[in-house]
Amino acid sequence: MEIFHCCFYLNFLLIPLMFFVALSAADLYSDALLSLKSELVDDHGSLEDWFVPSGYNPSGKIYACSWSGVKCNKNSTVTGLDLSMKMLGGAISGKQFNVFTELVDLNLSYNSFSGQLPVGIFNLTSLRSLDISRNNFSGHFPGGVSGLGNLVVLDAFSNSFSGSLPTEVSQLPHLKVLNLAGSYFKGPIPSEYGSFKSLEFLHLAGNMISGSIPPELGKLKTVTHVEIGYNFYQGSIPWQLGNMSELQYLDIAYANLSGSIPRELGNLTKLESLFLFRNQLSGLLPGEFSKIRSLASLDLSDNLLSGRIPESLLELKSLRLLSLFYNDMSGTVPEGIAELPSLETLLIWNNFFSGNLPQSLGRNSNLKWVDVSTNNFNGSIPAEICLQGVLFKLMLFSNNFTGGLSTSLSNCSSLVRLRLEDNSFSGEIPLKFSRLPDITYVDLSGNKLTGGIPIDISQAPNLEYFNVSNNPELGSTIPAQTWSSPLLQNFSASSCGILGYLPPFQNCKSISVVELSMNSLEGTVPESVSNCQALERFALANNNLSGHIPEELAGVPILGVLDLSHNSFSGPIPAKFGSSSSLLLLNVSFNDISGTIPSAKVLRAMGSSAFIGNPKLCGKPLRPCPSSVAIFGSRGAGKLIWILLLCAGVIMFITLSILGIIYIQRGSKSQWKMISFAGLPQFTANDVLMSFSSIESMDALPPLSASACKAVLPTGITVSVKKIEWEAKRMGVMLEFITQIGNARHKNLARLLGFCYNKHLAYLLYDYTPNGNLAEKIRVKREWAAKYKIVIGIAKGLCFLHHDCSPAIAHGDLRSSNIVFDENMEPQLSEFGFKHLLELNKGSLAAATSKRDTGDTNSATKEELYRDVYSFGEIMLEILSNGRLTNSGASIQSKSREVALREIYNENEVGTNVPVREEIKLVLEVATLCTRSRPSDRPSMENTLKLLSEWKSNQKNNPTIEAAAAAAAGL
Repeated sequence: MEIFHCCFYLNFLLIPLMFFVALSAADLYSDALLSLKSELVDDHGSLEDWFVPSGYNPSGKIYACSWSGVKCNKNSTVTGLDLSMKMLGGAISGKQFNVFTELVDLNLSYNSFSGQLPVGIFNLTSLRSLDISRNNFSGHFPGGVSGLGNLVVLDAFSNSFSGSLPTEVSQLPHLKVLNLAGSYFKGPIPSEYGSFKSLEFLHLAGNMISGSIPPELGKLKTVTHVEIGYNFYQGSIPWQLGNMSELQYLDIAYANLSGSIPRELGNLTKLESLFLFRNQLSGLLPGEFSKIRSLASLDLSDNLLSGRIPESLLELKSLRLLSLFYNDMSGTVPEGIAELPSLETLLIWNNFFSGNLPQSLGRNSNLKWVDVSTNNFNGSIPAEICLQGVLFKLMLFSNNFTGGLSTSLSNCSSLVRLRLEDNSFSGEIPLKFSRLPDITYVDLSGNKLTGGIPIDISQAPNLEYFNVSNNPELGSTIPAQTWSSPLLQNFSASSCGILGYLPPFQNCKSISVVELSMNSLEGTVPESVSNCQALERFALANNNLSGHIPEELAGVPILGVLDLSHNSFSGPIPAKFGSSSSLLLLNVSFNDISGTIPSAKVLRAMGSSAFIGNPKLCGKPLRPCPSSVAIFGSRGAGKLIWILLLCAGVIMFITLSILGIIYIQRGSKSQWKMISFAGLPQFTANDVLMSFSSIESMDALPPLSASACKAVLPTGITVSVKKIEWEAKRMGVMLEFITQIGNARHKNLARLLGFCYNKHLAYLLYDYTPNGNLAEKIRVKREWAAKYKIVIGIAKGLCFLHHDCSPAIAHGDLRSSNIVFDENMEPQLSEFGFKHLLELNKGSLAAATSKRDTGDTNSATKEELYRDVYSFGEIMLEILSNGRLTNSGASIQSKSREVALREIYNENEVGTNVPVREEIKLVLEVATLCTRSRPSDRPSMENTLKLLSEWKSNQKNNPTIEAAAAAAAGL
């Protein structure tokens, strides 16, 4: 009986104790999660509902089950933890994870977690899905992952892991998804990765992986998706990859692969997408690809492939994308390409294709984007190319097309960009702009078109760029409502034989460029031009225009270039031009302008070439105007006159003495001469020489170097002085090139104001730029908008040298120290052409035979232009990285794009600002294009600038930045 009572009382005492223990055990989830919360940085209060209320909990409630991101089963056991996209940060110790023995799903993605990945995660033996993507976990991937025997998904995309790829993951028997892309993993892909039994998705792209691609990957019989590009492999594509029988998606782009494409890839009969672009693959396109009947996307662009497009590809009835641009392919395009029923995008530009395009192209498929530019095609545009009504980009420029423009284009309402320049098209322009609601860009320049500009051009609501220049027989007049096109920015129609009058400038708020030189326009410039408040360039040279120069033009706030030369304008130059802060060039030469040139500094800076050919015009920088007021008015001033003449004589004697000393010190046996360009008053050589503060300092200047001395000229203009020494026999050709440099005028070029010279040396006078150069400021933290402005400014200056100067001028030594800043911190290219001057001085044959009289560009100059583009790419990398990526053109080609972007985003502190991130991404892509190893693969500066400056207006039609950048040379 006593034993019974003893047991009864013991049970009585144990019951509440067991209840308390059970309650405490259940509450361990809340305690563990609160401990985890204490380690995290939660500036946005995403976990504010994670708390346990004070007081007694009689019901044994598991508070954690009601918290955001926590999932429990019916037994109140935590089975899922989802902290994704909660803007959390900090390092995780992982000591709390041993509590969650039945956790199945753990999602920490889209946060800012850092430090080592906690090994405690690998104690979660029930885990089936682990997503730690888009964080900043770093260091080596820790050992122990093989303990997660039930794991199906391992997603570690976009972190900062380093070291070797974890071999241990190959021991996970149920793993279906392995994503280790976008980190800093190095070394080869482990051969053990070919032993997965259940793997369906493998993503290792965007790391720093090297070595050969292991042929063991061909043993993956269950995998459907493989992305292993954007790394730096050695060797070729293993033919064994053709054994992955279930594969649907294969991407090994941008991976430094060489050799030929294995024909065994044709055995991948379930493949839908194949991306091998930006490698060094050579040889022929395998005809065995015809067996991949499911193939929808084939991108082999930017390689070294040669030969023809195989006729066997015509069996690919599911093909939507065929991208072969930037290769060395040739021959004709098979007619059967037009029979592919699913074809939407055809990109074959920059090859050596010839012959006609398939004449039924567009009849049988929903063509959206066709770019065959920069080939040797001839014939006409296929008549039905827009039959399905979805074509939005048609790029045929730089070929030998002839005949009339297809009338189907007039009904192609889906068109957004149309580029047909540099061909031999003839006939009238059939475009009906009232039927083109989305058109933004039209370039028909450099053809043989006739019949005038379509009269309904103003009815294109989204048209921004229109160029029909260099169609000499286009004729007719400018449509009356042209300037009222709501978004029109650029209107170019030079050398088109246009007649009639300039129409009134009504509602021209967006117009920035009007180019109408070398036509037969007559009449006056309408005063309504003052409505064009965005006008930057107004070129009307070589016409028959007359009347006064409208004073309203001087009030246009950002007008930089006004060229009215070779017309019949009369009357004075409006004095208001003298107060313009934006005017770079006012050219009124060869008119009937009269009166005095306003004395403002901005006009004196234009140089005499901007005013010559006007017999009735006087004043600096031309001849002095005759005085209308007597200096001395009475006989009583006679003595004063004699005194003044005596003083003048003394001053002249002193001046001649000083000049004599200068003459002797320089040892010169020849006379000094002076040449002034726009921006420098008509000084004599003596005026300039006397302005040098120290003859010795000038003599100490090394010739043709970046070294310079500062000098103050008689009117107070401060200049930088650079010295050139030459042999007398080289002087002529060097003077010719210096003159070309001096006539190059652009706001992003440092101005050469003039130079004085003799048979042995010359002093070049440049605008003084007091704000230093880019090399000195590259590490200064700037807002992205300021950096982007610098990039665009450099691109504009370089584009002007390459494409607007005739012949083209190569900078030759483009680097950050040769990019200076004016008083408004606008970047300017300095030292341009100096390398060529040095070659001329050495008697270089290539330099001396540059065909300057014809405007042609020889091969040596083309090579220099390519080098300029490469240097510009390297400068963009410097600006992107605050100076960290210096001389990195070659290394960026092999660096993971994801890694490079992440580093640059961090350095620019852009956070989640999507527009800025996209802009940075674009600039990086363009920098990569510009620094390609093959010079011919680099885009021209014209296309580079267009891509950098026009991408925003085309985002709705370019689905990705990558697509825009890939089409740089096809703009």
